[in-house]
Amino acid sequence: MKKITLTQDENLSFRISQQLHPQEFQSLDLYFSIPDEMGIGPSTLTEENYFHSSIKSYSAYFSEQVHLPLVRSRFISQTKGEQTDYRSNLNLFSFQFRIALERDIKQALKIEATDEFYQHVSELAEQTKNLLKKLRRYTPPDQKLSSYFENVDNYLSWKTEQAFLNLLASGPKSSEQAEQREALFALCKEENQYREDNQYNSKITLADPNRITNKMRLLQRLGEVGVVFKRRTNNLNANLKRLVRGTITAVIMAFVMSIVLSARSAFTEVSLVLIAFLGLIYGIRETFKEDITSYIWRKIQHGRPKWQHLFSNSLTKNKLSSQTIWLEYIANKHLPDYVDKLLQKRRRQNKQDAQLLHFRCDAKVIAKDFMPGFEEIKNQYIFNLTPFTRYLKKGEGRLYTVDGSKISNQGVERRYQLNLVLVQRNKLNQQYMQRFKITMNRSKIINIEPMRSKQNFYDSEEK
Repeated sequence: MKKITLTQDENLSFRISQQLHPQEFQSLDLYFSIPDEMGIGPSTLTEENYFHSSIKSYSAYFSEQVHLPLVRSRFISQTKGEQTDYRSNLNLFSFQFRIALERDIKQALKIEATDEFYQHVSELAEQTKNLLKKLRRYTPPDQKLSSYFENVDNYLSWKTEQAFLNLLASGPKSSEQAEQREALFALCKEENQYREDNQYNSKITLADPNRITNKMRLLQRLGEVGVVFKRRTNNLNANLKRLVRGTITAVIMAFVMSIVLSARSAFTEVSLVLIAFLGLIYGIRETFKEDITSYIWRKIQHGRPKWQHLFSNSLTKNKLSSQTIWLEYIANKHLPDYVDKLLQKRRRQNKQDAQLLHFRCDAKVIAKDFMPGFEEIKNQYIFNLTPFTRYLKKGEGRLYTVDGSKISNQGVERRYQLNLVLVQRNKLNQQYMQRFKITMNRSKIINIEPMRSKQNFYDSEEK
């Protein structure tokens, strides 16, 4: 079982990634400890609203060997397979090309030595040109297939230019490496001219940075069809909720009607007292019906899964994996002992009154095998903490310091800390736990710090 990774995504979101093999099962539990001073709770942020607005789930094919085009050797031949095979293989090539390029760019920018940096980048440029040549070796004559090719070719050409311009702008600069820099500039100019010669983008689109960027995002999504799986979400409790609401309404109505009939038999004729009494009964019913229904429904759904994601290949329509999801606020008494022990390891000043929000996802791979070249899929969960900032203060007070006879001051911001316990488990009862401390303010996540823990992989039954 590979460990799940947690990384920051954007200013106010983090990403959790897990890798699964065919027919593998993994369970993921997240326990959020949210300080009461943040104002988050069932009355201010319901589970349903947070799930639909701020929790996103994605699943796609994955391979560690990002530098190998994971496609059949002659994927660009129209005579090989059907149209869906061509588009699928073309998108696989584009997907792996983008992942490999992004990963290599990040690694290159970490190199501080100038000579080593340009040697690495020159090799990357040569490798990139070879992959683009392989892509363009065959242009399908069929108009439908040609549109798929042009979308991928346009996007990868633009992505290549942007990636190497980023390297040139952000990497170390030296007059001794002028020749290597000119070679990289030449590659960017060639790709720009290539797109212009093929008339891939209109002059109006090129003149507006927002339009060209958004167009390339669209082409990226089109290039992920068949690689990033299509998701369908089912509400597992919709029918049960209707049944509970109908049953409670029937019981309340039966009770009210019995009182009404008793009142009618007690009063021989219609009077103001009877009318007032009946009005009071119906008013009480309307006042407490929703409260009673909400209370009983919360008790019934406690501990039950609420949603299910079904992932399928958008081209073949084959089901590949499923995710069953729980999300609810829990009381301290429902917190597992091993999670409570991790939370108790906090320093005394950090042990504040808090709301506990529990997220659970049971991920199961249905497919027995994947497309050629792939042995794993990657699930990614993105949690946006923007709703958590609704009641936070942007800044609070000023800090005064003295230097000799001079007094200075500066504004200080108020920060908040969330504690998050991640629990990963597979069908063999192997379990991994890790506590994270998330420091944030109103505008961004400042730091996500994994806390030291002796908890590791183990058989949960033995513990």
